[in-house]
Amino acid sequence: MFGAMSKTTMPAPRDLAQRKADTLAELANENDIWVATVGASCEPCLVPLSYAWVDGQILLATAERNRTARNVSVTGTACLALGPTRDVVLLEGGADVLAMGELGDDHAARFSARTGWDPRDDPSLVWIVFRPRRVQAWRSLEELDGRAIMEGGRWLA
Repeated sequence: MFGAMSKTTMPAPRDLAQRKADTLAELANENDIWVATVGASCEPCLVPLSYAWVDGQILLATAERNRTARNVSVTGTACLALGPTRDVVLLEGGADVLAMGELGDDHAARFSARTGWDPRDDPSLVWIVFRPRRVQAWRSLEELDGRAIMEGGRWLA
């Protein structure tokens, strides 16, 4: 029924090591992520993009003219979100925009294998290479305290 509240039984709170393991598994197995950026105009932009988790970085591809690429070019930062609202992973970090030929072939091939498409065939696209500096993961109120699992680019567990 629309609007009805249902009680959901949440699993027991996870410790730091389990939240990290779950986050790494989700990063490795999913291939769509929300990307939030802001540019010089301070106008936020939020878009879903395909991604690949490769060597501790998130690889994204988008059109060079898109606001996401323009914003990252200006600020060198982004915030990413993964998962449903009751199992959230938030990532904050630095990002660089690279021309298609500037990303190594191994990384580009891994992106293509993970996402099912190869952006190297389109010269209007660019890579965004995101490096997490802060990662938070929680799925319930009980996990809000201590939800940071990475700070300053270092895993806490």
